[in-house]
Amino acid sequence: MEDSPHRESWFASRWRAVRGVFRRDTLGKDALAGTVLGIESVPDGLAIGLLAGVNPVAGIYAFLFGMAGAALVTSSTFMAVQATSAMALIVSDTDLSTRADPDRALYTLAVLSGVVMIVAGALGGGRMLRFVPTAVMVGFVSAVGVNIVLGQLANLTGYAGEGANRLFKAIDTFANVGSFDLPSVVVGITTIVLIVVLTRTPLRSLGLVVAIAAGSGLAALFIHAFGSGVMLVGDVADVPSGLPAPSLPTLDDLGYLAVPALSLAFVGLVQGAGVAAGVPNADGRPADADRNFIGQGVGSIVAGVFRGMPVGGSMSGSALIVAAGARTRLALFIAAIVMAVLIVVASGVVSLVAMPALAGLLIVVGVQAVKPARIQSVAKTGPLQTTVMVVTFALTLLIPLQFAVLVGVGLAVILFVAQQSNRIRVRRLEFHGASRLREVEPMAVVPPHDVVVLQPYGNLSYATAPVFEALLPKVDDDSRGSVVIVRLRGIDDLGLSAVAVLERYLDDLERHDSALWLAVAGRRLADQLAAGGLLDRLGPARVYESSEWIGEAVHRAHDDAWEWVRARQ
Repeated sequence: MEDSPHRESWFASRWRAVRGVFRRDTLGKDALAGTVLGIESVPDGLAIGLLAGVNPVAGIYAFLFGMAGAALVTSSTFMAVQATSAMALIVSDTDLSTRADPDRALYTLAVLSGVVMIVAGALGGGRMLRFVPTAVMVGFVSAVGVNIVLGQLANLTGYAGEGANRLFKAIDTFANVGSFDLPSVVVGITTIVLIVVLTRTPLRSLGLVVAIAAGSGLAALFIHAFGSGVMLVGDVADVPSGLPAPSLPTLDDLGYLAVPALSLAFVGLVQGAGVAAGVPNADGRPADADRNFIGQGVGSIVAGVFRGMPVGGSMSGSALIVAAGARTRLALFIAAIVMAVLIVVASGVVSLVAMPALAGLLIVVGVQAVKPARIQSVAKTGPLQTTVMVVTFALTLLIPLQFAVLVGVGLAVILFVAQQSNRIRVRRLEFHGASRLREVEPMAVVPPHDVVVLQPYGNLSYATAPVFEALLPKVDDDSRGSVVIVRLRGIDDLGLSAVAVLERYLDDLERHDSALWLAVAGRRLADQLAAGGLLDRLGPARVYESSEWIGEAVHRAHDDAWEWVRARQ
């Protein structure tokens, strides 16, 4: 009986959490927002499945189960975790049709991507996303938008272009305009026009549903009146009239799916971080990036188990549910329930959706993904960022997306190192009296019988060590009887490569009867210098550890160094 108060407290806290969601003052608004998102997600899910080159119903299952599974865990209240266009393109480029069981390979890919996301969250990967530069993301997202448009030309025109990738297939498509299916083109263009017009009316996002319904109705008219061959969802997939049974992943395809899973996880996590920043919590509480990672991973695993595609944070879905008036995460569960009801009672209607109408929806999404203002802002930041953006854009168009994502990550690392290298500076400290210091440019060569105090600024990691070495004053035959003091204050970390630079500098100075002394701030730097063996070579007399009094250690070192120089003159 001693534990009963603790158990009551736990159950009471759980009950308070449930009551925080099921509140009378928010239930109506959550129900309306969830209904809007649920209805809109059915054609959206079909379109994403179509874009991925899989059974379009897998897109609906991804929206339904991924959204519900992730909402149990995510830190961002309104994060709608769904299959996204960028992730769908990666699935398309993975070419699952080469697997023995393509459907199970898709489910396995979703589960594997979810596992990677959960591991990233458990390891604190949220803080790593800040190293992805804007230039890489703008180039990638812009190319994804172009890829979406190019990838839907076959469904829009009724002509399947030939070529090694979407770009060459598009070129072949426009070279064969005479082979287009006119009714399909009319249905697709009509849908595009209706989407653009209706989403600017009070219908807003529901205008997508109306436009798809109108385009599909027009396709039905062509079919019945003229016997046209406009493709419908029912022509390419069997639309079930119930919810799917769970399916276990297959272990046979893990090696083949490893790289796509990593790319999918990275894209999903980046998009989720964008949702967390763009759709904040209503109570002002900051989102936990790592918990969002784990939530997206749970959503992807649930989607995979229930025969859906990989999922990640969706900016469009999250923004829609907020615009529709959601107050709590209950709206996400209501959206999933609405989707489930529609699948059960309206599967026949879903099978009548026209493929060119879905292609029109995706083309609008692709065009909207290209942001000219963002491209211009990157171009204005300089040639390095512009080059990275252009290279990322070109690679994303020309090579499979799962590899383009990894190349983009590599470019991000290169750009980060280049930026850090550009931030390395070395200044010389001039002493004026007992308390005044002035920073000036260092001399090119260490002069004879002098004391030179150098203050480096920036990140002295392994990648920037060569830049640091090049900025140090040179040592030549005239550089005799001098002391160079390197003041390591304001340096948070000192890699072993930078320690090796200082050791080589010490060798040069000693060969010319000069010396290297250090003024070190903090025990951490001293330990790193010791790990590199430099402290043992210098000895305690030539290493000055800073105190809480700024400048005290370097003044002491400066005075002692002059005594050392004068003694040798």
